[in-house]
Amino acid sequence: MVAAIANERVTECGVPVDAECFDASGFAEKIPPRGGQVVLASFQLHSQYCGALTHFAQFTDDFAAHPASILTPGLEWVLLQNGKPIFPYLRLEMIVNPWGQNCLPVLIRLDENAKLEFIIRNVNYSENKINLLAGRIIGRYWYNRTFGGR
Repeated sequence: MVAAIANERVTECGVPVDAECFDASGFAEKIPPRGGQVVLASFQLHSQYCGALTHFAQFTDDFAAHPASILTPGLEWVLLQNGKPIFPYLRLEMIVNPWGQNCLPVLIRLDENAKLEFIIRNVNYSENKINLLAGRIIGRYWYNRTFGGR
């Protein structure tokens, strides 16, 4: 009976009941040089596993001190799957999911063996307001049964 339950999928979202969670975060203590980028958070799915990104969060010290400072002109926040931007989060130039607040959930399916990265890119940042940046990615992953087994 227990084995049968473990192989079932949750009917609302199709995620297996035995899915595991991931939560990766990181920070940069300075803005990357113009044209450069920094990986704030990353997660690599195991071979033969797929998953879903369910949340992401952004942080700057300027936003923490001044909550109206949601714009990050000249900086791009980019979510990548296997090196390619994830639609619709192609090039955000603002904080849309602030760290420490009730972030808006997302549901983006991740390919088998995907590498997920959350990066900050300096396109043309010229202000000196931001000194600390952070990013967080949260999701679930599970064995892809198309490879056989249970």
